[in-house]
Amino acid sequence: MKVLAVTACPVGIAHTYMAAENLQKAADEMGVDMKVETQGSIGVENALTDKDIAEADGIIIASDKEVSKERFGGKPLLVVGVQEGIREPKRLIQRIIDKDVSVYTGSAPSSETVKQQKKEKENPVYRHLMNGVSYMIPFIVVGGLLIAISLALGGNDTPGGIVIPEDSFWKQIEALGAASFSFMVPILAGFIAYSIADRPGLAPGIIGGYIAADGSFYGSEAGAGFIGGIIAGFLAGYVVLAIKKIKVPKVVQPVMPIIFIPIIGTLIVGLLFIFVIGAPVAGIFEGLTAWLEGMQGSSAVLLAVILGSMIAIDMGGPFNKVAFLFGAAMIAEGNYEIMGAIAVAICIPPLGMGLATFINKKKYQQAERETGKASFTMGLFGITEGAIPFAAQDPLRVIPSIVAGSAVGSVIAMLSSVGDRVAHGGPIVAVLGAVDNVLMFFVAAAIGMVVTAFMVNFLKKEAPAGPAREEVMETKKPAGQTEPVSKEAPQEITKLTDITTPELIDTNIAGTTRDEVIEELIQTLEQNGVLNSQSLFKEAILNREKEGTTGLGMNIAIPHGKSEAVKQPAVVFGRKPEGVDWKSVDGTSAKLIFMIAVPKEREGEDHLKILQMLSRKLMDEEFRNELLKADTREDAYSLLKEVK
Repeated sequence: MKVLAVTACPVGIAHTYMAAENLQKAADEMGVDMKVETQGSIGVENALTDKDIAEADGIIIASDKEVSKERFGGKPLLVVGVQEGIREPKRLIQRIIDKDVSVYTGSAPSSETVKQQKKEKENPVYRHLMNGVSYMIPFIVVGGLLIAISLALGGNDTPGGIVIPEDSFWKQIEALGAASFSFMVPILAGFIAYSIADRPGLAPGIIGGYIAADGSFYGSEAGAGFIGGIIAGFLAGYVVLAIKKIKVPKVVQPVMPIIFIPIIGTLIVGLLFIFVIGAPVAGIFEGLTAWLEGMQGSSAVLLAVILGSMIAIDMGGPFNKVAFLFGAAMIAEGNYEIMGAIAVAICIPPLGMGLATFINKKKYQQAERETGKASFTMGLFGITEGAIPFAAQDPLRVIPSIVAGSAVGSVIAMLSSVGDRVAHGGPIVAVLGAVDNVLMFFVAAAIGMVVTAFMVNFLKKEAPAGPAREEVMETKKPAGQTEPVSKEAPQEITKLTDITTPELIDTNIAGTTRDEVIEELIQTLEQNGVLNSQSLFKEAILNREKEGTTGLGMNIAIPHGKSEAVKQPAVVFGRKPEGVDWKSVDGTSAKLIFMIAVPKEREGEDHLKILQMLSRKLMDEEFRNELLKADTREDAYSLLKEVK
């Protein structure tokens, strides 16, 4: 017996994972093979595959929000609220076993269809183009690196440049690289067409791309290049899409996708390129290439400024991708300087922000300084997205700074004839030998990085005051309290005791109402140096309670707040054996209260992780009973070490 489940709740945090944990535990006890997909705030986890659904004997949806059911067509389907998944998991599973469930009669699209429906909201032209680019890039990377390695290890300096002897082993490596490059435009065109018209568009697209790249079909020496490849891809895709809509006799339908559509599509695209499109596009492309190669002085500077700014402004978004595609296409035309300028610009945003956090720590909170280390590392490998966390938090200061740095670095690289033979950026390509004029590559990157770092630090205000990494708070401690918690935020939270200490535990809460208990726990956080402002954090806690009670039932309450008043993630635990009315969903009083405090800037990371850990472990009744019996903070702390 195999049963599947999907759990979700409106907030997408605690109840989602509590229901998942209880269903899984009940299934294990009943000897039922169970897989649970959770649709929480962090996204879909443990997603059900088409194979899982096909093999399932029944599906349970335990959710208080809308969950798509189309993929479960033809399967016994039980839809209940998330609370039933928490409280009565065995009864739900037993209903599947007893076949006391109706079969869902909806259609059953595959998971790929579901993904495709989501993608339909995106700009279709951009989506199709990026599909082709994503398949093309590996061919450029392989070709560029193989050629770069063969030139570096097997080339000889001659008056005409580096040349590999014809009888050398490295000549074969160079030939492999050239072969990889030759696939660039056909693959680009083929997968643009595939994105538009599915599999029937692939052959016409690839063949159209090959014709676009080979000018001998229409009397051009250079061919239509990547511009021709893009045109061929879109042309093939929409031609095939139109052919697919033609009504044909049923006897012909089975062979349409494998014979008639590819042949007719290829003929239309090929003949149009040979007799109509190819020569004019090739002329435009040849002119564009000649114009780029002839750029000197101010015109080259302007191009470099534009490309560098596009790379940085959205850090991996559409502008970045368009500039990157342009540089990659120029590699195939033998113009490596365009990609050289882009390769420098790519690494400057993450390197610059990493440097900024290092040279002026007062401008950044501890969490940001840790992010800076990761950002710097990503920059070394040419991952522009490493700067996104900083830009998301402070776009008005960060984005102009990284754009300025990338533009400066790009200009220096362009004027210094820095070349890049690989469609990638960052110091990694220089280390691998794919860069011409390596010294100026690093000079350009370093100057751009410094421009970004000093500009952003000039624009930013100082972060809220807080002690350094080694400092410990020297607050007035209540009787019996030992050393307070350090103010340094942990780099990674893998267990609850990473962010709680015995000093953050009170096994004898005095408050008799919800608000009194909240006030008491907040005071504990304040005394241990976790908060900048009690009032601001209390406001965040109470605002969350207004959205819906955090009394989860089973004598548990998990109030939580995300606020700029929080210095670093922390959890304070309070025990109230006689209970407090928390308006819990099952009517039980709250006896085990966990208050979660998370800095606003880390709400997407720590907040969800902590809630998941707690929700899962607190489903264990034996664990809850042990916590209720813990009379001392040391006993409670020992038990909380199990929460991971």
